[in-house]
Amino acid sequence: MLDTGIDVPEVVNLVFFKIVRSKTKFLQMVGRGTRLSKDLFGPGLDKEFFYIFDYCRNLEHFSQNPEGSAGSLSESLSTKLFKARLELVGALDSRRDGSLVKEVARHEFDPESEEQVQLQIRHMLHTQVASMNLDNFVVRAKRRAVEKFAKKEVWDNLSAEDRQELAHEIASLPTQLERESEEAKRFDLLMLNLQLALLGKEPAFERLREQVKEIAGLLEEKRTIPMVGNQMTTIQDVQTEELWQDINVPMLEVIRRRLRDLIQFIEKKERKAIYTNFEDVMGDESNIELTEFVGQDTFERFRDKARAFLRKYLNIDAVRKLHTNEPLSTGDLDDLERVLTDNKIGKSEYIDQAKQENESFGIFVRTLVGLDREVAKGLFNEFLASTIYNAN
Repeated sequence: MLDTGIDVPEVVNLVFFKIVRSKTKFLQMVGRGTRLSKDLFGPGLDKEFFYIFDYCRNLEHFSQNPEGSAGSLSESLSTKLFKARLELVGALDSRRDGSLVKEVARHEFDPESEEQVQLQIRHMLHTQVASMNLDNFVVRAKRRAVEKFAKKEVWDNLSAEDRQELAHEIASLPTQLERESEEAKRFDLLMLNLQLALLGKEPAFERLREQVKEIAGLLEEKRTIPMVGNQMTTIQDVQTEELWQDINVPMLEVIRRRLRDLIQFIEKKERKAIYTNFEDVMGDESNIELTEFVGQDTFERFRDKARAFLRKYLNIDAVRKLHTNEPLSTGDLDDLERVLTDNKIGKSEYIDQAKQENESFGIFVRTLVGLDREVAKGLFNEFLASTIYNAN
C-alpha cells in the first residue's frame, strides 16, 4: 500500500504481498524503508537497516535487472463514460453521410432520431469541457486542449482526430459540474455499451440486454416508491421480448434517461462473510543485494543525515550564524566540518563533494537549515525600501 507520498521514517519492516513489475514503482516502495530515523532503537542507536518480507519474489525479479514496465492505473468511472460517449458519437458519425444535420435537439426532451442522440451527447460532452476550471493545476496542464474544445463551434464538425485528442487529453480531467450518484453513472455506462454493441452487432449485446432486463425486474419490486411507480410502463416494457425485437439507439437512450435516477433504490446484495483459519508458514530467508540502494546514494544519505542533525542543533555557533544571516569566519566553517565528522554524519570526501557542488560549504549548510523567517522578512523589507517600484 505504501508507494509514493508516504514518509514514515520509523518503518523498519516492509511486506510485499503483491507482484510488482514496474521498476520505478518497486524502487519507490523500497524507498519507504530507507528514511533515516534518529534514536529509533534507543539513545544513540539510529536506524541503520530495515527488513523486507517478500512473498511474491519481487526481489528476485529485479535483482536480475529485467525490463520493467511503467505500470498502469485503472480509469475512473467518469473517464470511462466520457470515452464511451465519444465512441458512440464516432459510431453514429459513420452511419450517416455529410455533416451533422442542423436540427435543434431539445436536450431536456427524449430523442427521436440518431441525429438527436448525437447532438445531445455532443452537448453533454461540450458542457463537461466548458465547466473545467483552468485554475485547477490538473486542468492547467492541458489548457490548450481544454480551451480548444470549450468552444461550441468545434463540436459541430468533430473529426476522428478531435475525438482521439479528447480521449487522450480531456477525458480524465475533473469538471465543476454537480456530482452524480455512482449508481446512475454505472447504469449510463451499461446503456452506452449496449448502444455500441447494437451498432456494431457485437455478441456482447445479448449479455448486456439481460443485465438491463434484470435491473428492470429489480426496479419493479420497488413499485411502491412514487418515482419508480411513475416509470412502471417503461420498466415493464423493458422486460418484454417485443421491445427488444425492434430496439434502436434512440429507444435505448430514452430507457437510460428514464431509469438512471431510479437505480439508487435497488438494494445492494448482501455478501456473506467468509471465515478462514490459515496458518502462515515462512520459508528460509535469503540475502539479495539491491544495487540501487547500495553505494549509489551515499552522498544523498549524507545530505539527509546532515540536515536532520543540523536542524536539531541550531545552537551550534556556525549553524546559528548561517540561520540568522550573520557573517562567518574561516574558523566557523572548520568547526562545522569537525562537528559533522566527529558525530559520524559523513566522511571528509562527502564534505569535499558538497564544497564542489556549491559555492562554499556554508552555502551547502544554508540549503539544509534554511534562513530564519523574521530575518528573511527583514532583508526583503530592506530590498523593497531601496527603490520605488511600479505595479508590475
